Parts: sequence; structure tokens; C-alpha cells
Amino acid sequence: MRVLVTGGAGFIGSTLVDRLLADGHEVAVVDDFSSGDHANLAAAGASPRFTLAELDVRDAGLGEMVTRWRPEVVCHLAAQISVRASVADPAHDARINVEGTVNVLEAARLAGARKVVHTSSVAVYGRPDVIPVPGDARPDPRSPYAASKLAGEVYLSMYRALHGLQGTTLVLSNVYGPRQSPQGEAGVVSIFTDALLRGAPTVVYGDGTQTRDYIFVEDVVDGFARACGPEGDGHRFNLGTGVRTTDRELHTLVAAAAGAPDAPGFAPARLGDLPAMAVDPAPALAGLGWRPRTDLLAGLKTTVEWARSR
Repeated sequence: MRVLVTGGAGFIGSTLVDRLLADGHEVAVVDDFSSGDHANLAAAGASPRFTLAELDVRDAGLGEMVTRWRPEVVCHLAAQISVRASVADPAHDARINVEGTVNVLEAARLAGARKVVHTSSVAVYGRPDVIPVPGDARPDPRSPYAASKLAGEVYLSMYRALHGLQGTTLVLSNVYGPRQSPQGEAGVVSIFTDALLRGAPTVVYGDGTQTRDYIFVEDVVDGFARACGPEGDGHRFNLGTGVRTTDRELHTLVAAAAGAPDAPGFAPARLGDLPAMAVDPAPALAGLGWRPRTDLLAGLKTTVEWARSR
């Protein structure tokens, strides 16, 4: 199978690229390297089945590149992922996450692709009434980022209805693992890991009782690999564990894995942070045969070992 991965030089994207190549597929990556890293593709670059195109997903030349390469499936991971950046500049967020997604869908259609696997976020659920959030929960976006990710889902559904382009949306909970950058707001595991290994101060916001659902990157990539097949067309699936871990508990676990003191500082809660989030992965088992396989302790150990080796 020929699979194109947008955002393929990023943390999740590059891990997916490695998985697809290991499975014997031909893989092309589109990335503008605004946040991706060439080092993430070092192993992939040695494969004769790998192609790299340094392009922004909004570029007019994307359609020509995709048509020339003719993928069967497009995994769309390229995105602006900062909620706070989206609030500060919603137009920029929309240009990447909405305009860019439409450009990818149109390129896939013109190239005759069979399917697009779209990446969404638990942010689309807003402040859910039920946790873990069921697969059929009503979206309630409360940031420009969440609205733009939901817009991508709507466009994917429209392309399926209008053009027959298959589509599956994967809603990701808090993904962590090797290659995640400690810069930015989303990667608290990598932020804690980096600081603890350097002996730098760490900060927990609020009283430490805020909860999140942490899913290991290789488990997420397994979901993408499964979604590239015929299963799941027309559906949205939550990729998470359904298990809630508090910020304070997470710090304790990362500190133990790093062999560092478990003594974070505390700061006021940040405006807009959700008190709790976890998603129900059961529909993904039924629809994709997918389940999370890596428990948090094992995943954190692997993540810390990777960070220590750098």
C-alpha cells in the first residue's frame, strides 16, 4: 500500500512512518518542518520505499505532488496544535487546520486516493458530561483549535458524501512517548521528563487533581495503521485508555522513572484548562480491532530511557 503522511516529521507522524515502513508499505511524507524534525526521519530516510516532500499543506503545489505520487491512503496529522496559540490568533489556526485540511482532501480526491485518516482531538468534546467520553458524544468545541479540528471532521464527511472518498477520524487523548518535544503546552510527560533529567524545577498547575488520559504513541500509531484498511469508514474513534491520571500522580510516576526527586512547585490553575478528561476506547475495539496495550508505567519507562539517551 502507498500511504502519504502529512506532518510526518513530527512526534506521532514519524513514529507512524516507521511503523508503516516496517509493515512493508511505501510511504511519502509531507512536512514543512515548522515543528517537525529531520532527525525523526533518519531511519526512514534509509529506506528505498520512503519519499519526502518539504511542503506546507496549504501550498498550491500539494495537489501536484500528491497526484504524482498517487497514494492509496492519506494520514493527515499536520496541524497547528496549540490551544493558546489558536485563541491568540484564530485566523492563523484556521488557515492551517481548516484551509490546510481542505487542501489535503482535495489533493487526495484528485489523486484518486481511497481513504483519508483524519486526526482530531479530545478538545472537540469541550467539557463533557460523561467521562470517559463515549464515542457518540456530542462535540462542544470551546476554543478555535477545537473548532478547527471539528471543521476538519465535517469536511471529511462532506468529501465522503460528495465524492465517495472514504474517511476515518481518530480522536486522540494525551499522547506521549519518544520524540515528543518538551517545548509547548501539550506534552506534559516530555516537559516533566526533560526538567527532571536536567535537575530543573517542575511545575504542577492548580492543586494537582486535574486528570488526563495518557496514551502511548506506539499504541496510537497502531490505531492509524489499522484505520488505513477498509475498516472504520465514515466513523470517529477515540484513541485513549479510559484511565484518568492526576497531574500530581503523573509527576510522581515520571520522577520515579527518572530517578529524580518528586517535589514539584505549584502555580495557579491556567485559564481554560479542563478539570478532567478521558475517552472510552471501546468503539475502536469494535470498529478497528484496536485497544491500548501499553500501561502507563511501561510507557513512561520507555520515554524516559529515550530522553536520557539523547
